[in-house]
Amino acid sequence: MSSFFNGLLRLRRGPWEMVATILIALGVVMLMQPFVLWAYTYSFIITLTGTVMFIIVSHFPE
Repeated sequence: MSSFFNGLLRLRRGPWEMVATILIALGVVMLMQPFVLWAYTYSFIITLTGTVMFIIVSHFPE
């Protein structure tokens, strides 16, 4: 767990790609659920943020 936060602080690719992937997955789950309207409303923004973030952090060093 410590190396994860250390990787985040040192702008390493692995931990930031994991955060971006979790955001993408969270956005898709929010999009597919039929119960909470605010989750559906913000699902596209969350998915888009995760996708753009993944593209950016793929240029970070290992």
